[in-house]
Amino acid sequence: MQPWLTVVGIGEDGFKGLGKHARRALLGASRIIGGQRQLDLLPVCIRGERQLWPSPFSLAPVLEHAGEAICVLASGDPMFFGVGASLSRQVPAEQMLILPAPSSCSLAAARMGWPLQDVVTLSVVARPVAALNAQLFSGVRLLVLSNDRSSPAAVAELLRERGFAPSRMTVLEHLGGEAERRIDGVAADWAVADIADLNVIAIECRAEPGTARLSRLAGLADSAFKHDGQLTKRDVRAITLARLAPIPGELLWDVGAGSGSIGIEWMRAHPSCRALAIEADDGRQALIEHNRDALGVPGLQLIRGSAPHALAGLERPDAIFIGGGVTRDGVLDGCWAALKPGGRLIANAVTLQSEMTLMAWREQHGGELTRIHVAQAQPLGEFDTWRQALPITLLDVTKPFDA
Repeated sequence: MQPWLTVVGIGEDGFKGLGKHARRALLGASRIIGGQRQLDLLPVCIRGERQLWPSPFSLAPVLEHAGEAICVLASGDPMFFGVGASLSRQVPAEQMLILPAPSSCSLAAARMGWPLQDVVTLSVVARPVAALNAQLFSGVRLLVLSNDRSSPAAVAELLRERGFAPSRMTVLEHLGGEAERRIDGVAADWAVADIADLNVIAIECRAEPGTARLSRLAGLADSAFKHDGQLTKRDVRAITLARLAPIPGELLWDVGAGSGSIGIEWMRAHPSCRALAIEADDGRQALIEHNRDALGVPGLQLIRGSAPHALAGLERPDAIFIGGGVTRDGVLDGCWAALKPGGRLIANAVTLQSEMTLMAWREQHGGELTRIHVAQAQPLGEFDTWRQALPITLLDVTKPFDA
């Protein structure tokens, strides 16, 4: 089948910057769909019907005319945070031809003299700026696709709040066009207001002395989270996450999420990891919302309610952590039934009753039981002694593929 859909990446240099295949596709198209800025770059010799994307955004104008000679215009590389990625989920690859232009991040890296493979790229286009929090490490270079002219000021404010005020910022406007401009500054005193909507922010991250180190490995300090005491403590959390073993693209249910620490650290393990935090308490729900933004995973989804009722209709998970409520009727059974074959279920118990529940569960379904004892040295008069935390019983069971 010949492609009926052509996705053309177009830069600030407009039609003159396109290759012959892109020009030929546009000249032969019966319908051309794009944003106003992209459509305005086309010359009058392009005769196809021009159509704006609807608001709110939808792929309907393309899908409703499948089979026609359609061109979609996109900025730069359509497969880099662009409409090409959305279309590729709906249109078979053999029916679509993608003709990319240099992405804004490629152009920004060229202007900055930064090897692109050594740079972290991310987008705040219709996405929370809080996602940057997971990428802030001294010495790291970031390229951020802005949502609009307000994004640089929002990014500078976030950098100041997180202890990265000395970071150098460069805003690059209208890359590749006649109006291209570069603005350099420092987050600490960033006050530039006259910025174009179309911009990319280049950031050289520099931390203030004493700024907390937030590793991507499991086991952040307890102080990294706001909590009311319902928090899986650091050492137990590291062991629990090692057993959960996050893999890119997998989904976790954090049942009885408390302050959200397990789901948050699961998502920090890889940008494509996802998590649902199931929590009934209003105060703890607010803590989860704060912690997920502060630690750079605003995509963590909060499910307000109690298990097992709150689990109904949720996407089946690859892994489940039950931090509380294992003695409640239907929680373990509901989680086990929803878990994908080959998935991991980890449950922690502190009380004798919850421990007995896990022991009975192991008799039915197998798995491993581990007792975790953690003691810390604390003062006792003029000397130090070990203070034992409450022991934790951990159940680790993998669901058989034939279950």
